[in-house]
Amino acid sequence: MSVSEGKKAPAFTLKGDGECIVDLKDLRGKPVVLYFYPKDSTPGCTKQACDFRDHIQSFSEKNITIIGISKDSVKRHDNFKAKYELPFTLASDTNDKVCETYGTWVEKSMYGKKYMGIERSTFLIDSQGVIRKIWRKVKVSGHVEDVLKVVETL
Repeated sequence: MSVSEGKKAPAFTLKGDGECIVDLKDLRGKPVVLYFYPKDSTPGCTKQACDFRDHIQSFSEKNITIIGISKDSVKRHDNFKAKYELPFTLASDTNDKVCETYGTWVEKSMYGKKYMGIERSTFLIDSQGVIRKIWRKVKVSGHVEDVLKVVETL
């Protein structure tokens, strides 16, 4: 399945923080911001999560659900969420299947060494389950504000 704007978002079911179950089909009828990030408690990922947290009122006013996905365990998500008082769900894709489906599990390179990891990406999914906007290779600074600008058009 190719993930692109204007197509249905691929379905998934994952364990979330607090041992909740995150099933995309259960969110039908509400817009969703689905963001993929590399790792809990790292500087960029913490800033991104806190930016979403700090703008939660603007998303709530539009009835938008925010879900963060990484390969971290539910326990790590629980700790990360508690430490930074994150008011949205973090889902655990430990086998990277959802990341692969959404095209965010990619080859990366650092200091000449190649490895597989999550490419920071965000998907705006409308209330009918259609992907309205995709941001790939996200730069953290200003990203949440960019997402909010597009949210205003829903």
